[in-house]
Amino acid sequence: MRSLESIDPTSGSKIGSYEELAREQCIAAVQSAQRAFENWREVDFERRGVLMMRVADLLDQGKDRFANLMADEMGKPLAQGRSEIEKCAWACRYFAEHAVRFLGAEPIQTDARRSFVVFRPLGVILAVMPWNFPFWQVFRFAAPALMAGNAALLKHASNVSGCALAIHELFREAGFSDGLFQSLLLRSDALDAVLDRPEVRGVALTGSSEAGRSIASKAGRLLKKTVLELGGSDPYVILEDADLGPTAEACVSGRLVNSGQSCIAAKRFIAVAPVYREFADRFVGLMRAKRMGNPKEPGVEIGPLARRDLRDTLHAQVIESVRLGAQRALGGEIPPGPGAFYPATVLTGVRPGMPAFDQETFGPVAAIVEARDEPEAIRLANQSPFGLGAAVFSKDVARAERIAAESIDAGSCFVNAAVHSDPRLPFGGIKDSGYGRELSLFGIREFVNVKTVYVR
Repeated sequence: MRSLESIDPTSGSKIGSYEELAREQCIAAVQSAQRAFENWREVDFERRGVLMMRVADLLDQGKDRFANLMADEMGKPLAQGRSEIEKCAWACRYFAEHAVRFLGAEPIQTDARRSFVVFRPLGVILAVMPWNFPFWQVFRFAAPALMAGNAALLKHASNVSGCALAIHELFREAGFSDGLFQSLLLRSDALDAVLDRPEVRGVALTGSSEAGRSIASKAGRLLKKTVLELGGSDPYVILEDADLGPTAEACVSGRLVNSGQSCIAAKRFIAVAPVYREFADRFVGLMRAKRMGNPKEPGVEIGPLARRDLRDTLHAQVIESVRLGAQRALGGEIPPGPGAFYPATVLTGVRPGMPAFDQETFGPVAAIVEARDEPEAIRLANQSPFGLGAAVFSKDVARAERIAAESIDAGSCFVNAAVHSDPRLPFGGIKDSGYGRELSLFGIREFVNVKTVYVR
């Protein structure tokens, strides 16, 4: 029997080993989820909400414990871990409070005596989730999916199996029936045992574009609904009238969220020529002041990357970008010692054709790009296979809002603020960043049957 291992990225030592489920156990889990769904679908929103509120309370009570678990398994600084748990509790409460409004019957005037639309759950939904936000990625799927009346199976990243089991226990302790939410300890190559089952009616995946293509291909062959939130190379456009002090601060904050390991972390900073040099200088100064170290130490803002192979991939992207002409303004060297650390790094003079521009850089590496003017800045922002998040900075809010709404190719575009997810707003991307939406009314309606009822 194979095992899944958790490695502390701060020290490189093994901290946990978990036995992978056998195929027969996977099939039994799916069947258990189906039985739980058949009862849960008939439970009213009020009762569902009571249980989801209990989950939120348990998250709040265990906030420090869960933050320490994330620090151990994937290196998240404790303050960021606590914030992540608070956001999970917010999502649980939000969907507990709003599900009845989002999913209540909607009357539609036709020539019938009565016609309306109802939103009924699909069944068992499989979630394939990454390691970078071990709790938030799961809860932004699970809270709306369960409130909609579905059952949920979680295949979490192998290196955060402890987090996966902790989430499983949270739902059990809150009073959700056996089988309704289950964490399945599996490697990705064993996923077909679950996906092939007829009881599984949909798949939500957050991960790389390559993982999305693989899951979409398999699910499409089986005619199963998918929602894919994939990679990103988010552009932040800095116009000549931007207030460079708060702009640089927002940009650095957006780049270093989760030590830079986020699909919606800012990655390409496209500044127009009149402010390019001053923006770059401010940005480098702020990045230089950020403290890297043990994620459990107070004041640390950059922890280790989640795995050494990820650190090595990031460094290779930096080296190749420099070889192609980028300038290393800060960082860019692997530090000595154990762990998967990589320092805050800034590359200037970045252009299309360099990995720092073309690819997703998953870590604390920022690419600063110079554009002649607004039209070229927009063109460079859109010159990417990705389309997840973006931001525009300008004192002329109406101008920036127009660019954000009409000109930038992305699932969300923020004005004078770093991109972030919010339970009240739809979240997702276009192009190689995926399709479908999570969160908000749009997210909770992804895994439901939008059913027409027509009464003569």
